[in-house]
Amino acid sequence: MTKIVLAGSYGALADELRAEHPDVTFTEAASDAEQLEHMVDADAMYGWPTREAFLAAERLRWIQRTGTGINQIMELPELVESDVVLTNSRGPHALPMANHVFAMVLSLAHSMPALMDAQRDHDWHAAKRIPESVDLDGRVMGILALGDVGKAVAQRAIGFGMEVYAVDKHPIAPPPGVSGLWGLDRLDELLSMSDWFVVTAPLTAETQGLIDARRLGLLKKGAYVIVISRGKIVDEEALIERLRSGHLAGAGLDVMAVEPLPEDSPLWDMDNVVLTPHLSARSPDARAGARENFKENLRRFLANKPFIYVCDKRAGF
Repeated sequence: MTKIVLAGSYGALADELRAEHPDVTFTEAASDAEQLEHMVDADAMYGWPTREAFLAAERLRWIQRTGTGINQIMELPELVESDVVLTNSRGPHALPMANHVFAMVLSLAHSMPALMDAQRDHDWHAAKRIPESVDLDGRVMGILALGDVGKAVAQRAIGFGMEVYAVDKHPIAPPPGVSGLWGLDRLDELLSMSDWFVVTAPLTAETQGLIDARRLGLLKKGAYVIVISRGKIVDEEALIERLRSGHLAGAGLDVMAVEPLPEDSPLWDMDNVVLTPHLSARSPDARAGARENFKENLRRFLANKPFIYVCDKRAGF
């Protein structure tokens, strides 16, 4: 009998899967120890295996990620070299993540954290000490990677009257409203013209540390940085330095180099930083969409048909 390990506690989803596929064994593994126990004879997994569980698996053929990023693969070279197919859940995450980007953009542009503090303090005269709003119309937004999330961010930026440019590892003709889509060889140029710079790229060996101190220095004085995909793409210490110096006006970070963010990180207490705890893709629609993607791939797996959303394990996305 085919066995599928669900990495976590899935309750209603597990019951639904068992009802739809009575000839398949679905086993929930909520802990590392349970993973190790149940992966030995598993044919597939929904989630992400520990290294020990993956190495113990004797007949594993397929792993479906619950989300999009597969950067953990850099710590599991055995998976890269194996015949195990890795798929992810593209699409459902893009809209909430793009909305989150603009929640951060508007919060920074309109000093919303300071205004919320004033509200809590019952301080009607806060306007005397809070900067004027930053206009978005006509400003340039640069986007690193124009995948599903990048495209959704671009659509929203265009709606706010911004001029959008992007770079991507695989540039194509720019979508409607995007003024330019270039290769990574023009990243420096993109940075130098951006009023707002948004990182939506996956974390790979190529993108890790890509936005280093030199590149942060290329941004316009008074520019803003939004990081929504993975924290290790941006040099966090250099970002802090640029924010402290005033070269950068602000940053919105949903992801950090180390998560949870250490208690002693200066980012916690910086007035020009909006922090959220890696939750931009969390929404009922995104969760439901990811599970529908898994169900579709499960049907294909059982019918021996080609998967949707197969990842390039060597490329890292």
